[in-house]
Amino acid sequence: MTKIKYKHVEDTGITISELMLPSHANFSGKIHGGYILSLLDQIAFACASKHSGEYCVTASVDTVDFLNPIEIGELVTMKASVNYVGRTSMVVGVRVESENIRTGIKKHCNSSYFTMVAKDEDGKSVYVPGLIVNNDIEVRRFLKAIKRIEMKKKRFDEFDSENFVPHDYIKDLEKYKVKIEL
Repeated sequence: MTKIKYKHVEDTGITISELMLPSHANFSGKIHGGYILSLLDQIAFACASKHSGEYCVTASVDTVDFLNPIEIGELVTMKASVNYVGRTSMVVGVRVESENIRTGIKKHCNSSYFTMVAKDEDGKSVYVPGLIVNNDIEVRRFLKAIKRIEMKKKRFDEFDSENFVPHDYIKDLEKYKVKIEL
């Protein structure tokens, strides 16, 4: 039986900063969400790979909340940490802040959670080290990840099983802007 290795959250965290250029903007002059998603995926990969010591792939992206727009010329800083580990997967939380470099005003722009899976050279999933949490924030993040996983499984079991019957939910849809023509 192999002994489980553990790593501290702070030992595998990653922080990156990048100045937002006009080439990153959408038609309304704000930084394109797709560009931010690409950066998020890169930092999640780096954080998960640093924790696991393996190549990692993105299995899912949960809860990408765009809270405030990012302007051209702002400095964007992304902070990633492993919030949860399973057998072969990790949930990496990423916080995005932008800073107006002239005024120093910072704003929280985005939070997101990436589930990453560690792979070996043959593409097989491999075990990842456990996680050592040292404070209330890290404990809360681990627990919140567990709850998101449980809610996702419950949603899948309820709506994606072969036993799903749409007619059982028609009454639930009455208060929404939907016309049902079954």
